[in-house]
Amino acid sequence: MNPVVRDASRRRLPVRTWFGAIAIAACSASVACSSDDRVTPGTDTVAVALPSGTRVDLTGAGATFPYPLYSRWFNDYALRTNVRINYQSIGSGGGIRQVLARTVDFGATDVPMSDAEMAQGNMRIVHIPTVLGAVAITYNLPGLRRPLKLSSDVIADIFLGTVTQWNAPRIAALNPDETLPASDILVVHRADGSGTSYIFSDYLAAVSPTWASGPGRSKDVRWPTGIGGKGNEGVAGQVKQMVGAIGYLEVVYARQNHLPVVHVRNQSGRFVSPMAFEIASAAAAVATDSAVRDLRVSLVNAPGAHAYPIASFTWMLIAPDAIGATKTRQLVDFLRWALSDGGDLASSLGYVALPTETAANVLNQLDALSPPTTAGKSP
Repeated sequence: MNPVVRDASRRRLPVRTWFGAIAIAACSASVACSSDDRVTPGTDTVAVALPSGTRVDLTGAGATFPYPLYSRWFNDYALRTNVRINYQSIGSGGGIRQVLARTVDFGATDVPMSDAEMAQGNMRIVHIPTVLGAVAITYNLPGLRRPLKLSSDVIADIFLGTVTQWNAPRIAALNPDETLPASDILVVHRADGSGTSYIFSDYLAAVSPTWASGPGRSKDVRWPTGIGGKGNEGVAGQVKQMVGAIGYLEVVYARQNHLPVVHVRNQSGRFVSPMAFEIASAAAAVATDSAVRDLRVSLVNAPGAHAYPIASFTWMLIAPDAIGATKTRQLVDFLRWALSDGGDLASSLGYVALPTETAANVLNQLDALSPPTTAGKSP
């Protein structure tokens, strides 16, 4: 297997252009993980691989977060295999709805389907992790000499609105070498439904019983405090403009906008930043058991000394009984190729490839969906 399937437990992943290279045209125009599933013809589709009049073998729709990577993967795969894949970037909710409606061959989501949604489909739907992402907490506090450090309980209470001052004793105790301002904490959150909000609220619910029994986990969180920004770009813009602000967003957007990120205390008590190795460590700590067949697993607050606690898979959704054996085989062959040969491209665009053990588990599940054949091996 190509070394792009990383072993997070033994080596650090090459960061390369981990932050910033993802700023290609499609991504800058997208609102990541939007719950809006409206499609504008010719927008956020893999048009480069599908010139006019070219046949389409597979169609998919869903999450915007992996769109820049999927578009490149699908284009490269078409050139290698002559299998054309059309993907529309309409948001995680739209991807789930279209799979349930059987209007696409596969969906894509940053939010795992609930048991109720799975039952609604009245068919088998398999979640296949493709790459990893993370949510960063960013802030605007001029004058700090080192990255801000926060613990899970303090983060939850800031977003609950119960810790309201930057020089609060609990924050000061975590940052003893810094002089924190005696000013209000200005919370910024997403104003639109998003997979990013789901991941962050999943983390808050995992670490705070008060959050779990209150706002809970959702793409559309009822935030107890703060102001909203539309999309990751909106949150980044608000935080960048307001001294004393704190918000959450995909880590790539934080780096693109030159925003600092919080070092978060993980389960092991270590303060970690959302770098590639730490994000992959979250998956390596959770999703390695080959006996686990349902990979709708949460990676938030994962164990492990190096695990970044606000990480997540992004998934492809396959309903093999709905699309039939031929299309299932085509999708499985593509995914085998992506996991084996597509990781370098993923890293160059700012994504984190699956750790070795996790990838092996995913490949076993793909084999169960469609056993490998000579024709189905990676090109």
